[in-house]
Amino acid sequence: MRITVLGAGSWGTTVASVLTRRDHESLIWARSPDTADEINAKHTNERYLQGFPLPARLRATSDLAEAAGHAELLVVGVPTGAFRATLELVKPDLHPWIPVVSLSKGLERDSLLRMTEVIKEVLPGHPAAALTGPNLAKEIMAGMAAATVIATEDLTVATEIQRVFRRGLLRVYTNHDVIGCEVGGALKNVVAIATGIAQGLGVGDNTRAGVISRGLAELTTLAVAMGGEPSTLAGLAGMGDLVATCISPHSRNRHVGEQLGRGRGLDDILAEMGQVAEGVKTVHAAVQLADRHGLAMPITRTIHRVITGDITAERAYDGLLRTHPAGHESEPG
Repeated sequence: MRITVLGAGSWGTTVASVLTRRDHESLIWARSPDTADEINAKHTNERYLQGFPLPARLRATSDLAEAAGHAELLVVGVPTGAFRATLELVKPDLHPWIPVVSLSKGLERDSLLRMTEVIKEVLPGHPAAALTGPNLAKEIMAGMAAATVIATEDLTVATEIQRVFRRGLLRVYTNHDVIGCEVGGALKNVVAIATGIAQGLGVGDNTRAGVISRGLAELTTLAVAMGGEPSTLAGLAGMGDLVATCISPHSRNRHVGEQLGRGRGLDDILAEMGQVAEGVKTVHAAVQLADRHGLAMPITRTIHRVITGDITAERAYDGLLRTHPAGHESEPG
């Protein structure tokens, strides 16, 4: 199959590599011509995957029209802030009816839409799916075992995409609950910032475990309010992705939190990273969704106050010392 992956960041490049090793004719679109040239000539992407050789058969282009016209399956791994604009640009050259798979974990800031909803708006008639789960790019490139989920309402389409992605130690499951899968993938980044702050402050493993557990309850509450299924958030797209993102030193969102916990400014952290930490943007949309559904979501709201500069990271953890009694564990807070 001819597959195009839009976005030559760490995850997009990893997915393109996996697909190429599955003997698909994969083409990756890089915004930077220099990155495309490096992938083609040197079979590396040192900015995002330093030290990991790429398959020699993987081709790259910086020509978006060429990338779109190549695709029998389109995989979109650009940041959520550029997601809609990129789809608008590929639309004229895209073959009709081909499936479009989102790799991007976040929410559109102004519309509050999930990425598959953006796909349906911009590319009506194209089956929309999300690939999500605990998928740290460098571990997959290193050949370590991992599991992921293809989420789309049409399980026949999901099964076909599952067959395309399945390879070696990458185990691919299907799921019909797109809402639950996408909300889990988006909100875990916010909780990872909170967990990173705990790490940076040195408040202890018990505290971090508490934040992860209550964070899971929080994102489950929102997913269910939006129409998702609670069981989904206990699986790979929920708990699995949350744990990996909160504990891994490879996690960009955890890194942002850890640096905030050490007292650094957000602008400096992001400038130094040179990569997108989706939780920084997603938290704004998450708070608006919490308001829409009348949900407390205290962790999300606290991280929003940190990101907007309303409170310091250290001040954020004072909330853990609240003296009023906690309620039932099934309740928020």
